[in-house]
Amino acid sequence: MDIANTPSLIFVTTAIPMITSILLMTSAKKPNLRESWSVIGAVLTFMSVMNLLPQVLAGASLEHTFFTLFPGVSVKFRLDGMGLLFAGTSSFLWILAAFYCVGYMRGLNEHAQTRFYVCYAISVGGAMGAAFAGNLFTLYLFYEIVSIATYPLVMHHQDEEGYEGGKKYIVYLFFTSKAFLLTGMVLLYIQCHTLDFDASGIVNGILPEGANRTLVTVTYLMFLFGFAKSGIMPLHNWLPSAMVAPTPVSALLHAVVVVKVGVFSTSRVMLSVFGTRLLHDTGLGMFTAYFVSFTILAASIIALTKTNLKARLAYSTVSQLSYVLLGVAMLTPNSVTGGLIHISNHAFSKITLFFCAGCIFVASGKKDIKEMGGLGYRMPFTMVAFSIAALSMIGVPPVCGFVSKWYLALGSMDLHNWIILTVLLVSSLLNAGYFVPIVIQAFFGKPLPEDEGATSNLEKNPLIMFMVVPLTITAIFSVIFGFYPDFFIKVVASADTGFFGHIIKGIAGL
Repeated sequence: MDIANTPSLIFVTTAIPMITSILLMTSAKKPNLRESWSVIGAVLTFMSVMNLLPQVLAGASLEHTFFTLFPGVSVKFRLDGMGLLFAGTSSFLWILAAFYCVGYMRGLNEHAQTRFYVCYAISVGGAMGAAFAGNLFTLYLFYEIVSIATYPLVMHHQDEEGYEGGKKYIVYLFFTSKAFLLTGMVLLYIQCHTLDFDASGIVNGILPEGANRTLVTVTYLMFLFGFAKSGIMPLHNWLPSAMVAPTPVSALLHAVVVVKVGVFSTSRVMLSVFGTRLLHDTGLGMFTAYFVSFTILAASIIALTKTNLKARLAYSTVSQLSYVLLGVAMLTPNSVTGGLIHISNHAFSKITLFFCAGCIFVASGKKDIKEMGGLGYRMPFTMVAFSIAALSMIGVPPVCGFVSKWYLALGSMDLHNWIILTVLLVSSLLNAGYFVPIVIQAFFGKPLPEDEGATSNLEKNPLIMFMVVPLTITAIFSVIFGFYPDFFIKVVASADTGFFGHIIKGIAGL
């Protein structure tokens, strides 16, 4: 691919979902055409992202400024491994989600389906823009687009519960972005006279030598808490409340776009603004590692108390997101690798879990774990896929979640930090504590009286198959990426070959 064409291709990648949303609006009265546009837009977006892959694997880190508002503040796009990993994951999963939505929305005869598909597409477009943002201003712009576009999805049912969940969602995210992110951007600009990311790698950052440590700390905290989509406690409560949305939205929120924009943005600021050296020298890295460790454990404990399946998955997400930030905050090549690849590994496994939850609800009407006795035999593909994804969340080989936790554990041992290693081990036990009972209940639990003797396969319905096939594919990919994690690791390592050099050598067998 010609390097000169790269900026145009990045722009096209971001524009395709937005154009798709317009086509969806024009096809409101033709459901088959409308849903075809959704699939076509998803496929074209993924193909566009993959066209950028050769550049990234070759070590390219390209930037292009589209226009400048004033010195140091512009709309700029950037191509690197970290952005491509996020964009590739989101765009690929959009393809599967597009098929899944057909079965779910039609199966429940949901209202406002055109609005749903339009907002879904715009949300993915926002994620593409955030993935390829070349500075904080551009990242903030697309971060807010995601917030605005997903609000109608959260309150989709337009009932009291939906409006309340939507209200909490938008208040949390808009308050933090305005109160903290904007403040952090102003403080950063005062110190650096630019909002551009460091193009030289992830070690140095953009803050000047001798910067006031107190001001640096305040600026850092503004960003850490400003990106509330990352679900760090105590700014996490919007996430379980958003479970009132349809399950495909929950999958979008918890696996593909919203929370991933949060942890991606936070990781981007940590690595490309502050840099690993400054975070180490100021102690902000380890402070963050310990802080998010509390979220990992506390959210897992809360998940144990939930019997509603989506609520348990929601608190699982709160916990699992902090693995990404924990890895980045430990500041070793192994830990950063584990944290960043967990963006993709968690996405494939968690979207499988939410797809399964939605499929169970549409096929059987069940939401509570206690009601799912014997369901494994009536929905075998769904529950086997759920079991595989649950193993990934726990960190059992050979599923991809194991790879993330392995590198995180290596990172903690690089630091000789037994506290964080203990957090990782205890959290895995807690993960098992709230996932294994679901699987046991499905395959060995006693059915409800009204389900006694029921043997019909609930997955034979054609609309249900639209849901079963995507969740089966995502479960299979969770296993594939567990056996072959090298691709994600190489993409991440392309962000800074000096920092990740020994990992690249390890992959190559040198």
